[in-house]
Amino acid sequence: MGSTLNYGSWWSYIFDRVDGLELTGEDHLTSEPVRSAPGDIRLTSMPDRRDWVRFAAAYQDPDSGITIGKQTTFPAATGAVSYSDLGREQTARDIANLRTALDAHGYSGGFLNSLSPGSGSRIVDDHYGDVDAFLDAWVDVMRPEYEAIAAAGFVVQIDDPSIAENWDQINPEPSVEDYVAFTAKRVDAINRAVANVPTELTRFHLCWGSWHGPHTTDIELRHIVGLLLDIDAQYYSFEAANVRHEHEWTVWEETVLPEDKVLVPGVVSHATNVVEHPELVAQRLERFARIVGPDRVIGSTDCGLGGRIHPDIAWAKLESLVEGARIASARL
Repeated sequence: MGSTLNYGSWWSYIFDRVDGLELTGEDHLTSEPVRSAPGDIRLTSMPDRRDWVRFAAAYQDPDSGITIGKQTTFPAATGAVSYSDLGREQTARDIANLRTALDAHGYSGGFLNSLSPGSGSRIVDDHYGDVDAFLDAWVDVMRPEYEAIAAAGFVVQIDDPSIAENWDQINPEPSVEDYVAFTAKRVDAINRAVANVPTELTRFHLCWGSWHGPHTTDIELRHIVGLLLDIDAQYYSFEAANVRHEHEWTVWEETVLPEDKVLVPGVVSHATNVVEHPELVAQRLERFARIVGPDRVIGSTDCGLGGRIHPDIAWAKLESLVEGARIASARL
């Protein structure tokens, strides 16, 4: 696709790295609604999401405080998709930049974010005509990026809000059983794509979508925690400070975490401009540490802070995260 779009968000960065995509003039926010049926789940358009429909007046009010991102036009797959030479060049550049930054500050390791096959396959498909075939194609698209990051010695963070977020993009609301079956294919896609990446270099990020909104139709963590743990990763990053999901730390009291797995809960949130007190950060970390042990908990952010809060506030949140981790570590 060349450098036609050149957006840098968690999702759209990949558009420049994939051949077979084309701008078709379709507006991502005005697509026609799609209806699902039992045993036949299909993702509907963005404005037809159940949370957006329930709070339509708020979502359409520019003064409501709801933000859903600035990009409205997305490419469609008009041919077979594949990872491009430009993608390999840009991945190599990202790896080199991270290594330079780490070396400059005396750090030996780090992670790079990368899109999941399931999230990639949510763009419009005008070529394959089959949901599963399109998902399979994205497995082959993303594999080279994962393997390049791991080969450089960095952890691959696979960003995949679709595992949880797709629930809200299905109308009418499906059964949990149908949704789990639908999502299990996306989990399998991840595992096939990381088959050659060491588990200890794989980190998975789960969220319910980072836009500022009510999120009243988010699926509960308890329904998908089994799917989460089916992903072949050592580290699991998820929202735990967002007020819609903070209470779900108790899910881990009822879930057996394999001994080689590490929880990476968000303890500062992208969903508020209020900077969390370090003591609150410490308390959040201690909840998880008491369940799975302090050596299997790493504090993190709920989701990406960029684009949702001012950079000065983001840095303040990160400072609070560091201080809260010190407090928790001393107590534990």
